[in-house]
Amino acid sequence: MTAMSEDQNKSLHSVKHLMILTLRNVPLKACMHKVPVDSLERGSQWPEKWPARLGKTPYWMLSSQVGVYGKPAPEDFTADYEHWKRVVSNSYLNGIGINWSSVRNTMDMRSVYGGFAAALKDLNVWVMNVITVDSPDTLPIIYERGLFGIYHDWCESFSTYPRSYDLLHADHLFSKVKKRCSMAAVFAEVDRILRPEGKLIVRDNVETINELENMARSMKWEVRMTYSKDKEGLLCVQKSMWRPTESETLTYAIA
Repeated sequence: MTAMSEDQNKSLHSVKHLMILTLRNVPLKACMHKVPVDSLERGSQWPEKWPARLGKTPYWMLSSQVGVYGKPAPEDFTADYEHWKRVVSNSYLNGIGINWSSVRNTMDMRSVYGGFAAALKDLNVWVMNVITVDSPDTLPIIYERGLFGIYHDWCESFSTYPRSYDLLHADHLFSKVKKRCSMAAVFAEVDRILRPEGKLIVRDNVETINELENMARSMKWEVRMTYSKDKEGLLCVQKSMWRPTESETLTYAIA
């Protein structure tokens, strides 16, 4: 790595100084939420009480709007919720070998409307819903449902302690991420934030599923279930407690 020149250092310092001034001199008025005037505008009505708000389409999602999956927004929302209720009840609860009594901290790595989290409402778990930076901004919908959520770019590290989560769920995340950055680096981040014996559930195209399965096996993870149909696949792997049986001294690493 080459050292920066004096001019480059000055330029970098100027940019940082400008960023600090910009952040410090934002008028508070611009940060305040304006009181809605229209009765159909978001924020003009109180949300439904819990847990009814989980399944209730937000009043400000209008039929004239197009949802993430191409249907009118209210229909898109309902279809997504029904889809995840079917997936959870027919597959996740009993079909992939997960003991849900041992699961507490869960993350949906690519949430859209929060349907996966809402479908887990009868379990003693909490779910962090992640809205990826290259996806439509559906975080307000997740908040309207009374769920937790955050924006994140999976080409960067996630702000959490190591081994924070018992279960990670990724619906067509990796096939999108690998267009922008290394899928192996994202899997390494999964390894960091998932506790030993924690589970990773992936739904994606078959090519991506095969790549992830090979990565998991190379790290001595246990493949609990893999399934594919019509170029789409499902993978459930469990992080192991594996350690090498023999230690090797790298003499070149000793000073």
